[in-house]
Amino acid sequence: MEYCLFTEPQEGFSYDDQLAFARSAEQHGLDGFFRSDHYLRMADGDPLPGPTDAWTTLAGLARETSRIRLGTLVSSVTYRVPAILAIQVAQVDAMSGGRVELGLGTGWFAREHAAYGIPFPDKRFDLLEEQLQIVTGLWSTPVGETFSFDGAHHRLDAAPALPKPVQTPVPVIVGGGGPKRTPLLAARYATEFNIGFVTEDVVAEKFDGVRRACDTIGRDPGSLKLSVALPTIIGTDDAEIERRVAAIGQTRAQFDNGANLIGTPAEVAERVERLAARGAQRVYFQLLDLRDVDHADQVGAELLPLLPR
Repeated sequence: MEYCLFTEPQEGFSYDDQLAFARSAEQHGLDGFFRSDHYLRMADGDPLPGPTDAWTTLAGLARETSRIRLGTLVSSVTYRVPAILAIQVAQVDAMSGGRVELGLGTGWFAREHAAYGIPFPDKRFDLLEEQLQIVTGLWSTPVGETFSFDGAHHRLDAAPALPKPVQTPVPVIVGGGGPKRTPLLAARYATEFNIGFVTEDVVAEKFDGVRRACDTIGRDPGSLKLSVALPTIIGTDDAEIERRVAAIGQTRAQFDNGANLIGTPAEVAERVERLAARGAQRVYFQLLDLRDVDHADQVGAELLPLLPR
């Protein structure tokens, strides 16, 4: 089992806030620091200091950490030209010494696209499949050869397919709750399938679906890592838990919805054990208040030692 911190910096947090969380993850022995890839705050409240770009941030963190995995959960295919994304990720992989992971998805937040003038096409699953083909194709093309692609959305003519990432392959994460195309795309192109923000029963159902997709294309289901991402609040007592729930603008009843992880470290560890029994091999603890570094420290110092490895 692997355990990572997962954050939503677009809600009003700076590079330094993210660096503090990444350093906490590294100090306490967690496996990685992952962040969303968004440019617009979704909740009410103070938008300052404004958004940070995911891959610019990860480039900085690559030089300021030494062990933890770094990645997006997930980047939207609407944001970047896939060949440029392949270069960006390969460069950050080199900057980190081979610790980068790329989560790639269709994108969903239409208001964000309107705000920044980013096209938001209807057939984004087609776009996602092409981008997965291009990014993985560029990375896997032998040095000295070129990569060409002729699709409905993108065309590459004898691209040099450089630079190469340090890792072969760079881990690629595909996730979501779609019943057909998402599991097939994960089976064909991904090293990890992720499902987030759902109950344990739905987690098990989606894991079964992606295993069947692997069988359909002749891939060993055991070669695909299975992961789950869940909003998380821990505390030593009810008062600490209530304080942390209030800090993100919710009540305990709102947050404790049957899917999210909430409670003492021992109570959350019991939930994680059940997720592991359902097939999860990695858990992303989504912490929503990046100014509460003590919360990140508590996950590492008090929760991590209780978790199955």
